[in-house]
Amino acid sequence: MNLRFDKLDGLVPAIVQDHKTRQVLMLAFMDEAAWQTTLSSGKAAFYSRSRQKSWIKGEQSGNFQIVKEIHVDCDEDTVLLLVEQVGGAACHEGFPSCFYRIYKDGELQITQERVFDPAQVYQKK
Repeated sequence: MNLRFDKLDGLVPAIVQDHKTRQVLMLAFMDEAAWQTTLSSGKAAFYSRSRQKSWIKGEQSGNFQIVKEIHVDCDEDTVLLLVEQVGGAACHEGFPSCFYRIYKDGELQITQERVFDPAQVYQKK
């Protein structure tokens, strides 16, 4: 089965949810290499638009996403990954979800506790 990578400059959006709670953890993009890595490794892999390369979620932080289910939308151009989030944090800012803020009364308010300090986890080596 091939996804429709031809619609968005070689990428497909990937929505990531916790397989138990169904909390939305993040939205990322996949290129064909990331898609194949995800299928072969069982770990979520994505394409970094800023670094212009594929990567496996958790390769630096240890907070891998073990894929439990993959759903593909009707147009075959978006995927939904249901994952087991290892380490409790999907967000590179150290929060359980990338959606850790809510817009309320004209400002963003943090709604989650930080799981790790990103300055320590992503130290330059």
